[in-house]
Amino acid sequence: MTIRSDRDHGQRYRPRMSCLKKVEATVVQMQDPSTGVKGTDQKLNVTTIPHAITGQVIIAWISKNMNMDSDEAQAFGTMLVAFGYIYPLQDHKKLVLRPDGSLYRFQTPYFWPVQKWKAEDSDYAIYLAKRNIRKKGVLDANEQEEYNKLHTWMNYKWDFIVMQAKEQYHAGKARQKADRVVFDCQERAYWIVHRPPPQTHSAMDYGLDRHIDPNAEEKKTYDYYRRIIIYTQQAVMRSRVKSSVSLGALVKYITTFKNHDPFLVPCLPSNPWQTDDDSYWELNMADVEVPTKMRVERWSFSFYELLNDPRGRADFKIFLKKEFSGENLAFWEAAEELKWGTAASMSEKAEHVFKTFLAPGAPRWINIDGRTMGLTVKGLEHPHRYVLDAAQTHIFMLMKKDTFYRYLKSPVYKEIQKKAISPEPHNFSDTQLQQNMRNRRESISPIITWQKEQEEKAKAAAAAGPVDIKKLMASKLDRK
Repeated sequence: MTIRSDRDHGQRYRPRMSCLKKVEATVVQMQDPSTGVKGTDQKLNVTTIPHAITGQVIIAWISKNMNMDSDEAQAFGTMLVAFGYIYPLQDHKKLVLRPDGSLYRFQTPYFWPVQKWKAEDSDYAIYLAKRNIRKKGVLDANEQEEYNKLHTWMNYKWDFIVMQAKEQYHAGKARQKADRVVFDCQERAYWIVHRPPPQTHSAMDYGLDRHIDPNAEEKKTYDYYRRIIIYTQQAVMRSRVKSSVSLGALVKYITTFKNHDPFLVPCLPSNPWQTDDDSYWELNMADVEVPTKMRVERWSFSFYELLNDPRGRADFKIFLKKEFSGENLAFWEAAEELKWGTAASMSEKAEHVFKTFLAPGAPRWINIDGRTMGLTVKGLEHPHRYVLDAAQTHIFMLMKKDTFYRYLKSPVYKEIQKKAISPEPHNFSDTQLQQNMRNRRESISPIITWQKEQEEKAKAAAAAGPVDIKKLMASKLDRK
C-alpha cells in the first residue's frame, strides 16, 4: 500500500500528513501500557532486547481492536513497517510484517515520517562511514556501492564525514550493549526505509521539489472567480460523449493492450529494473534487426503504434517503396522534423519541404486536395512550426485508412511476423540476481545515439533524393 505524497514549503515529498497523523494515533494507542501491545524482553543472539514483540502479537492486536481479519491486519502491519513505525530486529532488508515469531520493536518518534526532517546524503554518508568502522570494512553489497558513490561525490568534505562517524561510534560504545543494539537497529531501519536496498519497495514517495504548497488555500480574488467562470463556460460548451460509448472504448483499449502492460504481464525475457539484466532492452532497441513477436503484434493495433516504433516505421517504408508511394511517409516525417526541430533551421526546412513535396514538378510531389495545398503554400510564405499541420493530417489519414490496412495484409508484414522471435523467460536465482547487480554497465550515451540517428537520416535522405541524370552520365564519361 502506497500513500501518495504532497510537499510542505521547502521540503521533499512526504506522505500526506493527515493520513499519517491517523496512523500515528494508532501507533500511540498500540504502545499504551494498559490497552496496547504487550512487549517482553526477548533474547537476540546473546543480547536481551527490552520491549520486543512478535509479528503474531501485532496482527492479533490489530485484528481485535480495528475489526479486521488476519489478512487485512497483516497488510496494515506491513504498512506500519514500510513507513518505519515498527522495525524488524532480525531480517532488516524485508520491510514486511511476518505472521510468526519474528521480533519487532516500535520505532522512536524521532524517526517517524511526521517529523519531516530530510534524509540528507551527508547524514547517510556519516551512517555508512560509521557502519564501515564498526564492521571493519565489510559492508553489504548495496551499502558498499552507495559508500563508494558518496565518497566520490563528497570527496571535498569526506574528512569531516569520517570525523563525525568516529565521534558517533565512540559515543555509541559508551552505552550499554542492549541500548547500543536497539539504537543500531533503529538507525538501520530508518535508512532502509529512506534508502531502500535494490528490489525493495519504498513507501516513501520521493519526487521533484514543488515551488508551491498544493494544500494552501487560494485567496478568493477577482482573478480567482474569473478563472472559474471561464473554466465553467468552456466545460459547458465542450462536446459530450455517452458514458456507454466511452466505457466501451475504454474496455476495448484495455482488452487490446492488456498483454503489453508490464504491470499486468511480466516482461520477456525479464524485467531489467528487477533483475539488472538488459536483454529486454537489447531485444527492443530501435534499430534491432529482428524484433520480438510482441513488438510486431503491437504494430497492428493502430497506425499510430506503427509510426511510433522506429523499427515498425522502417518496415513500413519498405512496403511503401514497393508500392511506389514512399513520398507520403517522407512528407509526414519532414513535417514532424519541422514541428520539433530547432527554430534556427525552420525557414531552411520549410523551403526544402516546399521544393521537394509541394512545388509544381517537385521530385516527390504529394497528392492532396487543392484547398489544403493552397493553405499550406500560403502559410509557407511566413513559416512556423505548425504550418504543415493541415497537409500532414491529410496525408496521415490517407495512409491510415488505405495504406496501413494493405500493409497488414502484405507479404512484407507477414514475413516480419515469421522472423519475429519470442524470448524465453529468465529464471534467475538469488545468487544470479546479486551477480547481475554487481555486473551492471552504463547505457549508451544519448549523444552517440543521436549521432547514429542523424547518420541514418542523412543516408536515407541521400538514397531517397532525386537522381541528376546529367551528373550521372558525366561521371560515367569521366571514368571512361
